[in-house]
Amino acid sequence: MEWQDEGLVIGARKYGEAAVILELVTRVHGRHLGVVRGGRSKAMRPVLQPGNLVSAAWRARLEDHMGAFVVEPLANRAARYLDRAAALHGVTLLATLLRLLPERDPHPQLFEMANFIAAGLDRPDAAAPLMARFELSLLAALGFGLDLKSCALTGACENLAFVSPKSGRAVSRDAGAPWAPRLLPYPQFLQEDIDVAPPEAAIAEAFRLTGYFLTRNVLGPRGAAMPASRALYLDALANQRRSSQTTRAS
Repeated sequence: MEWQDEGLVIGARKYGEAAVILELVTRVHGRHLGVVRGGRSKAMRPVLQPGNLVSAAWRARLEDHMGAFVVEPLANRAARYLDRAAALHGVTLLATLLRLLPERDPHPQLFEMANFIAAGLDRPDAAAPLMARFELSLLAALGFGLDLKSCALTGACENLAFVSPKSGRAVSRDAGAPWAPRLLPYPQFLQEDIDVAPPEAAIAEAFRLTGYFLTRNVLGPRGAAMPASRALYLDALANQRRSSQTTRAS
């Protein structure tokens, strides 16, 4: 059994004296593990860092075996994360979210999104809205997609401003106004493809929305808590914005 694919590195752990068990999310073969012999060498350690893109050849005697990888670097990004707290916490969060996918279950669209985010984590203002969109797409891939195309109360497709925490359906601003304190915000940037960075408040609202449904539908039933990397990522984003504002003001 063998195949070759592109993979995003999401983790590696020691295996024996010189090898590692590498965890990738690949374009065609989903989340996959395999042994990399010599993976702890000085040459390979920088390649097998989370966020890097590699070309991976997998081989095993039987399909259900773990098998072994032979990898070559395609995009080494990890070094760009080192002096950026938001990038470091962001790649940890991204890897943790990707581990929620069933092993060997292909999700090409999620792979493309995750790879694009990993390539831009050193640009926090651009990466943050993409991360929120990724969490929405992950919910859908896991079978918990939200119905955000029209208002649950009126059927209208315009002026959507809220999401019902019970049904996961969108609600228009006027229809939802009487129950606004009980509803989750539905920020505008999640509804449109826009290049302009959304305001800080909208980013926070988006992560509040996705975090609620990730906790209720995905993490809670597994007996898991929201990963600490998510709070650290959001804190780092806020600190980055405050630092930028201080710099501009001075």
